[in-house]
Amino acid sequence: LSAGETLATHEGFAKCTCPKCGGEARRETDTMDTFTCSSWYYLRYTDPHNTELPFDSAKTNRWMPVDQYIGGIEHAILHLLYSRFFTKVLRDLGMLDFDEPFKNLLCQGMVLDEHGDVMSKSKGNVISPEEMIAGYGCDAVRAYILFMAPPDKELQWNEDGLAGMHKFLNRVWRMVYDLVGKADEDTLYQPGASEAEAAAARKVLLRERHRVVGKVVDDFDRNNFNTAIAAIMELVNAIGDYLRKVGPEQRAASADEQALATEVANVLVRLLAPICPHMTDELWHDALGCEGSIHTQEWPEFDPEKAKDDEVELAVQINGKVKARITVAADADQEAVKAVALEAVQDAVAGKDLKKVVVVPGRLVNIVAK
Repeated sequence: LSAGETLATHEGFAKCTCPKCGGEARRETDTMDTFTCSSWYYLRYTDPHNTELPFDSAKTNRWMPVDQYIGGIEHAILHLLYSRFFTKVLRDLGMLDFDEPFKNLLCQGMVLDEHGDVMSKSKGNVISPEEMIAGYGCDAVRAYILFMAPPDKELQWNEDGLAGMHKFLNRVWRMVYDLVGKADEDTLYQPGASEAEAAAARKVLLRERHRVVGKVVDDFDRNNFNTAIAAIMELVNAIGDYLRKVGPEQRAASADEQALATEVANVLVRLLAPICPHMTDELWHDALGCEGSIHTQEWPEFDPEKAKDDEVELAVQINGKVKARITVAADADQEAVKAVALEAVQDAVAGKDLKKVVVVPGRLVNIVAK
């Protein structure tokens, strides 16, 4: 066979004479099970133009195994199992130096229509994204799909929230330009905030910048893209409060203020890059004035200490029922927390015998009284 030729296209092999009638005939060339090809195609991807061998071992060992395989649960028994068999045989033959073809498996959930039926071409109930993309842009559609449900759960398709996601991304766009001083008349600043209010917004913004990066890292590691987007929305809320209380002139007059605003804009764009690849690359160049693609940048770092709250709110329960809420220092010891909790519910426990006071750090204080 010459390069690119198969048995089916090789006339010298395919064209023949029928042994029964003596007439013109063609040999059957589709003689292998479908799973034969799907059990090793990923190895060929690492060396697709090799005309001498199925693949060069050095190239395949460099690229493989696959870091993340995403597929339906129907793949698990046949395709994925056969792939493992092929890999182990090729390993035993000395052609591969790894044991498994795929490091991680994510079985995505099915998308259901309005009647609860699985969308499929055979049923004719598939919704084409072209119209949604034309109306809202591919980044908004992509972000909305990721936000609707965890990827491993079933999803009943509903377009009602797509406009809301589009509005959110437009808000992000305006905020990034505002943070770097390019918003002009579109700034969110609302004069009238006191210095104490501005300082509080600044403090929250710095904390959220570090907390949200840590949260998104954890969510991405667990493939929880919907909660990662929710965390980014919380950061955007903190940015909005900051921009309303700290105006462009204040930020321009202070090097520290400028540095914080620019850093937060940079972090926000990088956090959104895997979710909204097109708009973030534009923001990276046009708003932030950075070179190269955003998709080749380092992931934002975060400081767990700076992500901590100075204060926490705790529920105070008496015999399992919430009677009050208290705010205490995040690093307050248990005795101090107990004292504040008992003071908050002193009327409710007056004359009662306190059996036990249990502090669940960061959550609640439970008082057992009779």
